[in-house]
Amino acid sequence: MRIDDADRRLLRHLQADPEIGSAELGERAGLTAASCWRRLERLRQAGVLQGQRAVIDWRALGYAVEVSLRFTLDKTDPRAFDNFLNSARQVPEVIEIQTFLGRVDVRLSVLARDMAHYQEIYRSRILTLPHIAEIEALMHLADIKMDEALPL
Repeated sequence: MRIDDADRRLLRHLQADPEIGSAELGERAGLTAASCWRRLERLRQAGVLQGQRAVIDWRALGYAVEVSLRFTLDKTDPRAFDNFLNSARQVPEVIEIQTFLGRVDVRLSVLARDMAHYQEIYRSRILTLPHIAEIEALMHLADIKMDEALPL
């Protein structure tokens, strides 16, 4: 799919204000409401615009601890990655799963209410995940930059 300047303007304004209505979005991007709607639909159909989401402040809901766990897997079993990932998806407190090439195979981001809750999750859910060779835990202290917007 080819993205033109009008598409970029739409995406730039949508990134800046995700809750904007299509009529106002079109006006800001220099398009009619109908043209704006058609372009947004085309971007959705092409998979460029994948949706909108709620950003939740987990601390406001009582989750005060975030830990990033980096795993090296025992890859002697050819299904190690698939088994590990399938099991990790079943842990409700795991909010992000990433895979890597290199020394670290997988990273999980885990949320907990407090350290006692994290210890419970770690012992009962994390340590029972299959094919773990090594784990490194990184305690999250602060978000310095969390910008998901790209320069368009």
